[in-house]
Amino acid sequence: MSADRPTLPPVRLHSDAELARDALSAPLFARAAQLARWAEAGVPVGVGGELLEEQLAAAVDHLDLAGDEDGAGYAAEAWQLAVDTGLVEIEETEETEADGDELPDEAATGTAAPGEELSLLTSGSPQDILDIWLGGMETVLADAVAPDLSDIADQIAEGGDLDLDAIDWNPEEEAELLDGILGNLYLLTALNEDPAQAVPLPALAASMIVPDDMDEPTDDILEEVSEAMMRLDDQFRVLQPIGLVDYQPVDEALIEELDEDGTTTRAAEPLEDEDVSRYGMVRLTPLGVYAVRARMLDAGVDAPAVGDLTDKGADVLLDALPDYPEPLAQAESEQWLAARTPVDAARDLLSAARGDDEDGPRRRLACQQTLSLAGAEAEPALREVLDDGQLGGLARVWLAERGAADIPEPSQDMIFWLTVDTIAAQLGAAEADEESAAELRGLVEGVVGQHNGFFDAAWRVDHPATADVLEAMGRLHPDKKTAKEARKAAFKARSRQGG
Repeated sequence: MSADRPTLPPVRLHSDAELARDALSAPLFARAAQLARWAEAGVPVGVGGELLEEQLAAAVDHLDLAGDEDGAGYAAEAWQLAVDTGLVEIEETEETEADGDELPDEAATGTAAPGEELSLLTSGSPQDILDIWLGGMETVLADAVAPDLSDIADQIAEGGDLDLDAIDWNPEEEAELLDGILGNLYLLTALNEDPAQAVPLPALAASMIVPDDMDEPTDDILEEVSEAMMRLDDQFRVLQPIGLVDYQPVDEALIEELDEDGTTTRAAEPLEDEDVSRYGMVRLTPLGVYAVRARMLDAGVDAPAVGDLTDKGADVLLDALPDYPEPLAQAESEQWLAARTPVDAARDLLSAARGDDEDGPRRRLACQQTLSLAGAEAEPALREVLDDGQLGGLARVWLAERGAADIPEPSQDMIFWLTVDTIAAQLGAAEADEESAAELRGLVEGVVGQHNGFFDAAWRVDHPATADVLEAMGRLHPDKKTAKEARKAAFKARSRQGG
């Protein structure tokens, strides 16, 4: 993979309109908007803009949370989000600004009213809504990695100085762990054909803790995994209401079992299908994929999305597609083709596919796959390259697949050149992936079986990758005699090329 190719696989994003609807319906954000509208008549607030006791009770009633034991907490969180995102603005009272005396508890220090951002939720663009939501999401992420307030309250009540070490909280480590976990979830979503598939929490925690080269985790590592899992359980409970993740929490009964047993390694052991969900299941929502990608882009990470290449040239498209998972490569190609006339698109693709460089075979394979999605209107562009040594073979394949008439027979040289080029395009993937290796092995066996004396002619093919392809065929073909013939042909090809 060249240095300028994507460092992450692409993701398929929902439209801005769909994402904006998801943001507006996220429970925490929806409540924040409700309370911002509720503040239209002005709401007395305390220092920092928090709701006073009487106003908090009114907010709980306004949100229909009076019967929920956590209603006051939900209302306070929603109000704070409204303040943090500008849905609510605070105007301090003149008395507060002028008087430096200590204020009594529950004294109003300002008045809250709807902020300018609130109107954008109804009259702004989908991107306006998403920008406001992203600001709120960052606030919630900060809350997710904050220490347990009860531990801090205990320290303050005891009259001592705040000691972060004593409460086992390192802000940088907590933020780094959560960023890493969200990054892993993002990667799994991009690679998974079913992005709605949830990930077991123990497996996700282990992905951050267990070293890649460790065959059997030690007890200490398993202890770390379980501790991380329980921290993530707390954090995902905080992140779900803003719409970032879809989370099924760890079973409370299981937590009690672990506490009673004094066993923390159990959560990192292999799980049966029937009990895996008890340990927590999580996935990024479509809104979460959008948010994590936005954070990565802000951090300078190359995080492509399907549709990014629509306005790019054919050379950029063909350079990127070989590294895309097949369904996303097809989606990207379809959008790229839809933005152009079939014949113009085909001409651009064929022109970009030429070249004797190392990546040429991959470009031509991507060109062939993209052209397979083009309509019959592209036929004139394909006929224009029938005599081209590098493109004539794939042009004939395209025309034949569509039942076109008057297709000239390819020369023997063109057939063998296309065969070498096709195998060369798949060598990299076969070295990295067992499934790709099996597919290429089948192709090699089919090619040799269809052409008597294949290796007698193949070593003479004037292609830069001929020797490498023949050596690979020698490794891949299961028949020892055939493999030996391939290696001999490779030697001849390398000698012919002066290597």
